[in-house]
Amino acid sequence: MEEKEEKKTDHTGKDEGAVSEEHKKKKKKDEVKKDGVIEELSKSLQEKEETIKTLQEKLLYFQAEFENFKKLKNKEKLDTLKFGNEVLIKDLLPVIDNLERALEHASKTEDFKSIHEGIEIVLNEFLKVLERAGVEPVEALGKKFDPNFHEAFLQEERDDMKPETVISEHQKGYVLNGRLIRPSMVSISTNSEKH
Repeated sequence: MEEKEEKKTDHTGKDEGAVSEEHKKKKKKDEVKKDGVIEELSKSLQEKEETIKTLQEKLLYFQAEFENFKKLKNKEKLDTLKFGNEVLIKDLLPVIDNLERALEHASKTEDFKSIHEGIEIVLNEFLKVLERAGVEPVEALGKKFDPNFHEAFLQEERDDMKPETVISEHQKGYVLNGRLIRPSMVSISTNSEKH
């Protein structure tokens, strides 16, 4: 009797050899697919690492640039503090020259009127320099007392004036570009109280 070769089948009725071959093909296909995904991911990772490296280099560059910028600004600030008044000082030097000339002239003469006139000219020159620099005197005499610009030094009873009127100025006040740098020291009027 001939022995029949029994074919093994799986639960679907397919030949096990064919299933095994199909399984191998599928497995190989899956492995190729996995290799492609891994290669793609590896390439993407490498690109990301290069991008990170480039960004880190740029960050270091910008940090160095910022440090240089800060140093430059600090130097400019120090120079401004050191030499910010240079223009004003250059403008004041001729005033000093004229004061020295006035003193020299005063030591050689007894003409007090000409000395007075000379000093008055120098004072006006000085005030013009300050005005160009933005300095102006505070108006006080005859004005109503203003605590924002005046400092009361004395009070004097005066029936001929409104109360709190500036009647004399002991020291001039000045503003620099609109900001008070020294208040005027003044005497103000008060009314006498009659009982």
